[in-house]
Amino acid sequence: MVICPADYTFLETLSNAIEAKSRGAYIVGVSDKESDIYDSWIKLPEVDELLYPMVAVVPLQLLAYYLSIKRGYDPDKPRNLAKSVTVK
Repeated sequence: MVICPADYTFLETLSNAIEAKSRGAYIVGVSDKESDIYDSWIKLPEVDELLYPMVAVVPLQLLAYYLSIKRGYDPDKPRNLAKSVTVK
């Protein structure tokens, strides 16, 4: 998974993806700009640079949710999750 916004980090992030692909990785690009490097592309809307993290996290959360269901796990009750509660 490569989160690759079309901003000042685009070329550096794409360079890292090229390196991973040269070693046999399957590249899923999460970006507002398409590239030939991506084997699969999750298109994001073009937004202001400050809003990009909020837009990029949604498809990743959905991917994690559906993958956990496909593998037979309950995404609402992950194994070995430690929860803490503060009581006053």
